[in-house]
Order: sequence, then structure tokens, then C-alpha cells
Amino acid sequence: MNFRSTPALHFLQLPSKFAALATLSLITLFGGAAPAHAAIDVPSPPPIAARSWLLMDPASGQLLASQAPDERLEPASLTKLMSAYVVFTALRDRKIALGQAVPVSPQALRIGGSRMFIDAKKPVIVEDLIRGMIVQSGNDASFALAEAVAGSEEVFVQLMNREAARMGLKSTQFMNSTGLPNPRHYSTARDLGIIASNLIRDFPERYKAYYAMKEFRYNNITQQNRNRLLWLDPNVDGVKTGHTDAAGYCLIASAVRGQRRLLSVVLGASSDSMRAQESQKLLNYGFQLYDSVRVYAKGATVSTLRVWKGSDRQLSAGMARDLIVSVPKGTGDKIKAEFLGREPIIAPIAAGQEVGVVRILLDKQLIGEYPVVALGDIPVAGFFWRTIDSMRMWFD
Repeated sequence: MNFRSTPALHFLQLPSKFAALATLSLITLFGGAAPAHAAIDVPSPPPIAARSWLLMDPASGQLLASQAPDERLEPASLTKLMSAYVVFTALRDRKIALGQAVPVSPQALRIGGSRMFIDAKKPVIVEDLIRGMIVQSGNDASFALAEAVAGSEEVFVQLMNREAARMGLKSTQFMNSTGLPNPRHYSTARDLGIIASNLIRDFPERYKAYYAMKEFRYNNITQQNRNRLLWLDPNVDGVKTGHTDAAGYCLIASAVRGQRRLLSVVLGASSDSMRAQESQKLLNYGFQLYDSVRVYAKGATVSTLRVWKGSDRQLSAGMARDLIVSVPKGTGDKIKAEFLGREPIIAPIAAGQEVGVVRILLDKQLIGEYPVVALGDIPVAGFFWRTIDSMRMWFD
């Protein structure tokens, strides 16, 4: 199939009333995004004392600011974001249950690093292991969950890497479920931001239930969440810390102010307090200098396409989710949209099938390209009309 611009929608000027519309940023992470401020004069971000960092709009996937976002680094316990994603997927698919008792192997009990201190003499349930993995960053909890989901950590890691490939991560490879050092275990600030955004979007109730917990008590041991921003900023509701000698101090933080969500990734800071401070600086910068703009609402028709060999001749195409982008404050009226439809569109067509893309531009600078889908089903036509359309397609 080819893409062709639809003339009627070429460079649509959006109404200025959308300029400062704030909408909850819990939608699909789209690819191909460029910095929203590339063609607009906007103050530079503050200096960030970290090896690699970024500020992301998780709704659109835009990087609002970054330094070395694609440098491969040791992710330490940020690895547990992907472990949690795989565990939440298993819960959704009913392969495990929150109240299920998990037998813990000797290998899980002996694992090094941070622990939730599982008691071999007491049964432990899946939900406690989830809290131990997220709040206490327990390596024993992560390992036990990996065995519960996949039978072994080795197979669980295959699931982690499969999800990484599905998310389109280009510079991530997992060798374990915990983040313990391994020279072939690596990721980047960009990829880790995508994992966190997908987790927040795909499992909002799980995210809300666990990632803002400030402490968890298990086996008569209370441990606090190492994310200092949960105490310092009431708008922060996650996400995860990490630390090893090689990785330094790392933090992925997300906050909601009003109805807007932003996400920061800070890798390789020099201390626990520094990773929190630098993350707070990034979040403040983003909330102060950017607006969220809803370009298209979920289910809104972006274009009407010609359909060949179908019971209907035309197809309404639109967005599967709200399309929201971040732009420098006061520039929402400069957004333009260009729809590029796939051709030819041949029945049968299923609702949700991708049929084109919409390109969003700010002052002629590309922000990103986002999928447009069929808003309804179109079955195939009868033999007569299929034959007529086959002949017409030769001359179109």
C-alpha cells in the first residue's frame, strides 16, 4: 500500500480554542516524535547533573528536552518496570492471580542486592511480591514473580525481551528480571521512558495501586519507597528508582498537574538526593513552559476514504484514542495537521485497522506521525460489485 496526502485535509489549521486544552495523558505512545519546540523559541531546560536524561510527554511520545537519550547504560532496578509489565500482563490474562500463593525457590531466597526479605517458612502471595518488587525494589520478589509467571527466570527474561521488541525498543536487552549487573544487560533513557509510559497507559489501575505507595511492611520489616519525590511533590505518583555502582543513582518520575502528565528519566546522578532534585527540575520545567493540546478526540473522523470491493463505498477514518501533543505555551494555534491515507483501501476492513497516518506540525516543524484507524467494519461486497471494482481499479 502507498500513502497519499488527502487534499481536503492537507495542512488543516486547528481552531485556536484548542491551544491550552489539557487532557489526561494516558494514551498510546506514538512513535516518530520530534522535540515540540524545535521551530519555536522556548527557554532551554535547566542544567541537569546526570549522565543521561530526558523529559517526555507520555501521551504523544515527544521528548521535550533530553541529553544523550540513546546512550546505552546499565538500567539497574529500573529493569523492574519491564518485569512489572510482564507480571501485569500475566494478571490481565489470568495466568496468575493476586491472591495466589507462590512457592519460593532457594535461588530466589539467596539472591543479592535489595530484598523484601521473603520468609521461606511462610507462604507469600503474588500481590505481596508485587509490592515488594515495586516499593522495596526487592530482587527476591522479582525473581519469585518471574518463576511464578514463567517457571524460570530465563523464560521470563525471554518474555521481557519479547515485550521490548513489541514496543519498538532499539537499544534494550534484558538478561535478568532484577537489574543486577550484567555486561549484556542495558537500556537507554528513551527506551526506559517508553516502558514507563506503556506501563502507565496499559495498566492504569495497577499503576495507581502500587507506584505511589510510600512504604511496605513485610515479614515485620518496614521499608520506604526510595523515590523521594513521593514526599516532596504531591503531584508525583511514581515511578521507580535504581542504583548500582556502575549505573549511579537513577530515577524515573511521573507527575500529574491538573489533567496533564509528564515523565522524566534521570540516569547516572551522583546521589539519592541529586536524582530527586534533577527530576524535580525537569518536571517543573515541562509544566511551566508547555501546554497539552488535544488535536483529535477519540472516535472523531479525520477523513473519509474510498473503499474498493466493499459493501460500503466509503470509510470513516479517525483516532483510536485522543491525540494529544505538547507545545510551548501560547503556540497551540500554530499546529497544523496533514492526513496521509493508505491506498488502495480494499475490503474487508475491520474497525481499528490502520488506514493512514496524520502528521502534526508546529510552525512547519514535524512533531510526529500518528496512526489513523478505521472507525467501523466494512465487509466485502457481492461478486458483481467486486468484479466491477476490480475493473475500475485498473483505470483509477
